[in-house]
Amino acid sequence: MKITATEVNALRKKTGAGMMDCKKALTEAEGNQEEAIKILRKKGQKVAEKRADRDAAEGVIIAKVSSDASYAAVVRISCETDFVAKNQDFIDFVTSIADKAVEGKITDVETLANTEINGQKISELILEQLGKIGEKIEIVDFKTISAAKTFAYIHPGNRLATIMGVNMDNVDDIATIGKNVNMQIAAMAPVALDKNGVDPKIIENEIEIGKDQARKEGKPENLIEKIALGKLNKFYKENTLLAQAFLHDNKISIDQYLKNADKGLTVTGFHRLAL
Repeated sequence: MKITATEVNALRKKTGAGMMDCKKALTEAEGNQEEAIKILRKKGQKVAEKRADRDAAEGVIIAKVSSDASYAAVVRISCETDFVAKNQDFIDFVTSIADKAVEGKITDVETLANTEINGQKISELILEQLGKIGEKIEIVDFKTISAAKTFAYIHPGNRLATIMGVNMDNVDDIATIGKNVNMQIAAMAPVALDKNGVDPKIIENEIEIGKDQARKEGKPENLIEKIALGKLNKFYKENTLLAQAFLHDNKISIDQYLKNADKGLTVTGFHRLAL
């Protein structure tokens, strides 16, 4: 049967696939649009299988806040090349997924993948993108925060983004505070909110490093433990958010900066995703 340009164009708009791919799929499906979409998805699946071992180190990271500001999400979708990562259509695609996440206040990757955009599951749309672009594409990370007030920050270039929440929403100039703390997270990459949130393995490793350094410096053995714990406290100050020196005024910590705005204000949690 003859496939018209109108039919091909309609399928292209639905799937984003190439003209010849759409025409071949429609011919195979005997003009049935839905069947042609399935054929294109299968093509995407085949591409995914062939490229499963490829390194998808590039990608786009988008962070968003819900309309009531009580929820924030950050999603990272990978691709193989910088060329694709910088393509506006791909950036818009990832943004649409982040928008859907905050709209439904989704909390896990599986639910996100099964959420529909214009009647199609996100997992299916990813396969279509894969078939269209010819690169390995997948959701590699998805984090969320729920709090009295949440904030999101995307660093220019979409290669780094942060989200964070605070326990109060009625503080003067809270928007500026949220922006400053998010930019602190982006720039300083804290490993935890405070020392209580640091992974025990990291603590153990830092203590061993401190002991080893003290021994190499020839410190007395009876002081080794004390010196190592002192170095650990320095690690906490440099690497946990609330204890870090505030970038805009290094005479105070982030915790002090928050308390200066309101003595009850604190950060409840944060996430930082970066390529």
